[in-house]
Amino acid sequence: MSEASVIDYYEVLQISPNADPDTVHRVYRLLAQRFHPDNQATGDSEQFRVLTEAYHVLGDPERRAQYDVHRPERQQERSRLISEALRAENDVESEQLLRITVLELLYARRRTEPRSPGIFFGDIEGLVGRPREHLEFTLWYLGQKKFIDRTDGSQVLITAAGVDYLEQNSAARQKVLRLTAGQPVAT
Repeated sequence: MSEASVIDYYEVLQISPNADPDTVHRVYRLLAQRFHPDNQATGDSEQFRVLTEAYHVLGDPERRAQYDVHRPERQQERSRLISEALRAENDVESEQLLRITVLELLYARRRTEPRSPGIFFGDIEGLVGRPREHLEFTLWYLGQKKFIDRTDGSQVLITAAGVDYLEQNSAARQKVLRLTAGQPVAT
């Protein structure tokens, strides 16, 4: 299983699958400046590599069309890998992974759908492959920490505190996903 089959290039570039080519290019340039290894403050060579890979696929109309055809399969595989990672032997570790996964889903939703940033509880259930009773504790905890909020329409959405927490802890999550996919992890 390659790392590319686990990573969603639209999420990497933080754009909607409906984004036009100009938006793809503009967002890539902004993110590339932030993550370029020469940037002393925010440079990240691994993030830059993945970002550039995503841009080469989504910036080329033919490669993007081919990627879009296979994207549902990749998303299904990603969900399966996340579910396997969540079945960790240690309950505490499993709960921590589930919290990060829920925050990732809500983060991606807010980034790609800013006018409708929430996800219904039942949809979260299907996306993470966990029954409602397993998610109650997770959502309670994230709510108590003010990482998520609930709308009047029963949707769950990420807060600014949740975004900050996720961004501070995303490197550890990527290591877990690479290990799950059998990919070497740079230390």
